[in-house]
Amino acid sequence: MHYLWWYVPFLTAPMLIALVSVLHVVVSHYAVGGGLFLAVETQYAYRTNNSHYLAYLKQHAWFFILVTVVYGAITGVGIWWTIGLASPLATETLIHTFVFGWAMEWVFFVLEITAAFVFYYYWGRLDPKTHLTVGWIYAIAAWISLVLITGITAFMLNPGEWLQHRTFWAGFLNPQFVPQVCARTGGSLLLASLYVYLHAAFTVKTPELYRLIEARSSRPALAGAVLIVLGGVGWYVALPPSGQAALVSASVLNVLMVLVFATTVAVFVMLYLGPYRNPGWLSPGFAILFLACGMAAVTTGEYVREAVRKPYIIYNVVTGNQILTEEIPALRRTGYLEGGRWTKALVATQYPEVMDAGRIDGAKLLSLPEAKQLALGHVLFQYHCNDCHARSQGYSAVRQLTRGWPSEMIHHLVQHPEAHFFMPPWAGTEAEAELLTKYLTSIALPHPGGMSYGDQREGQ
Repeated sequence: MHYLWWYVPFLTAPMLIALVSVLHVVVSHYAVGGGLFLAVETQYAYRTNNSHYLAYLKQHAWFFILVTVVYGAITGVGIWWTIGLASPLATETLIHTFVFGWAMEWVFFVLEITAAFVFYYYWGRLDPKTHLTVGWIYAIAAWISLVLITGITAFMLNPGEWLQHRTFWAGFLNPQFVPQVCARTGGSLLLASLYVYLHAAFTVKTPELYRLIEARSSRPALAGAVLIVLGGVGWYVALPPSGQAALVSASVLNVLMVLVFATTVAVFVMLYLGPYRNPGWLSPGFAILFLACGMAAVTTGEYVREAVRKPYIIYNVVTGNQILTEEIPALRRTGYLEGGRWTKALVATQYPEVMDAGRIDGAKLLSLPEAKQLALGHVLFQYHCNDCHARSQGYSAVRQLTRGWPSEMIHHLVQHPEAHFFMPPWAGTEAEAELLTKYLTSIALPHPGGMSYGDQREGQ
């Protein structure tokens, strides 16, 4: 209610965040796991004096920097851009709560970028000990960045003791922190090995070297799959009550959870029977399949994590439609349109007849002409509902969801949206609920023919 509403047609703003975030996550995990891979394997190649493996690792380091530093950095900035527009109140809350955490993350991010470039561009110009030190600086800094970001994003799902104490550490060391660090570390190890397999399958021509890469990369991949499963179980146990209820009650999320675990187990079995036990059979086609399965598991897990957080952006702090939970009682008394800086300015400019001594007179809203009531109902929909619902076509389009609903049914849902686990409470007056009901009724599609008992009787 303190920021302008950002309209994203068809997709909706939260889904745009999800799209950019997923494109970033599948690379940011590689940035962590790939850094550990390069540090460990370069150390092994130096110790065994394996010049062929060192040559491959240098080649892989170029691919690694191109994907993670260039693409990863751009999509990382893209996340900040989209959340700042789509979820400004949640972004503000996270910045104020974790300002020193973000500062530390930026320090480690700069350290990562510097170490990555030094590691690659000074390859062969530094002595092995110094070169390895730089590689380990990158690997450790990247993992610490993962830990810092995970603590903040996990806070959004379950703030834990922060709701009572409001301190940095109470929020950072939240119930979701350890399970998500475990799962994300596992995902980093697994995806890094799958990226290595993909790169090696198309660049390595020596069978002996290819088998070496297969065998050595299979161990962290297997360990990563185990960590994903353990972290996933801990994640479910640490969900807040509404999150567990939403997960259990939504059949599509149950299917997706099964998909995450089934895909992870399938990758584990293929890794164990293939690269780990029988190195040499991994073809380019299988490498592509491996990476696709790994990305499917990670991205599906990200979608489920976001879905069960609803109706909140930050659990029990910021709702999905950019309202602080503590503001809802006051908005129900004084009015949703009155409580928003921009909505109030719009009403005062376009509907001055409902203003009284600088305030919106809620009793006058329903005395407006029908067209103006519908227009204000549209404004209420935009600010209260459009963050999660498209209008006519697109993601969770409200026109499709209310197909055939009578006005009474729509009115009840408007007044009690929290009855559905994924929707925040109504934050307006009775008059505003009536305006929104009229608008939603006006755009709802008719009931499809041939579906009701009455239609059947008419056809007899």
